[in-house]
Amino acid sequence: MRIDPFGGSSRQARPRRGFGGIRWWILILFAGYAAWQWFGSARVDPYTGEKAHYGTTAEEEVQLGAQAFQQVLGDANAQGALLPSDAQQSQEIREIAQRLVQRVPQVTAALAQQHGQQTPTDHQNFQWDVAVIQSEQANAFCLPGGKMAVYTGLIPVAQNRDAMAVVMGHEIAHALLRHGSQRMAQQKLVQMGQIAAGMAVGGMDPQQQQAVMAALGAGAQYGFILPYGRNHETQADKVGLMLAAAACYNPQEAIPLWQRMSELGGGERPPEFASTHPDPANRIQVLQSLMPQAEQYRQQFCGPGANATAALH
Repeated sequence: MRIDPFGGSSRQARPRRGFGGIRWWILILFAGYAAWQWFGSARVDPYTGEKAHYGTTAEEEVQLGAQAFQQVLGDANAQGALLPSDAQQSQEIREIAQRLVQRVPQVTAALAQQHGQQTPTDHQNFQWDVAVIQSEQANAFCLPGGKMAVYTGLIPVAQNRDAMAVVMGHEIAHALLRHGSQRMAQQKLVQMGQIAAGMAVGGMDPQQQQAVMAALGAGAQYGFILPYGRNHETQADKVGLMLAAAACYNPQEAIPLWQRMSELGGGERPPEFASTHPDPANRIQVLQSLMPQAEQYRQQFCGPGANATAALH
């Protein structure tokens, strides 16, 4: 038996297996640090009145968004899918984008006032632009900093300019709410948790390690990551609907739009708890509850009878 120079035997000095000792301290320290980092750094989002955490500065977001947009344009050009700016579909989408962007300052101020917050000014540094890309995808996005893309596959689903404005308002809202930066903050916290968990289970046998890490991963995915994403979608629905209404588009078109969107792919989708998006029925219910406020925005900024639904080509 090898003698331990500190007075014990090798059997006594052998590290204990199982989940205890210093491993608990690692997780306790991480939990304390994570709570301090998450709750101590929280700021009130002026658009929603909810607490928010950001993983980068607004200036860095604009730069990252511009870089990503150049990549998108390069890929679309290489595939011959980027529509010229003078194409009819490009002109229609650009007109909708212009009307939405023009209302950003007023809607930003109104929502901040509603939640008792100072009016944010991050959007003043946005570099607004929109591209239309030939694709069967029924999709659109707005990158941090205001760079947008709309895929032509969305046009037959939207059917009219009011519904397209609802979708584009939703995407612009993601950028205004700085959801990209919030996801970065979330990812950093999850990564720290994975590192701490990896250290904590280091002395376990491989099967135990796998089981513990799988349980922790599932807990993070279903209890933190996916609900976080669904909340972002709901926030963007709310802010985007107000933006479309203030730009004099008919917010009522949001209901049939999301009904049509729910039918894509045969209507098959995972249950809400396993999805990054709210269940369509729940989404529509939230939008219906927001209609009185959206109509107030339309009356305030546009007056009665301000818009008539027009088809997209």
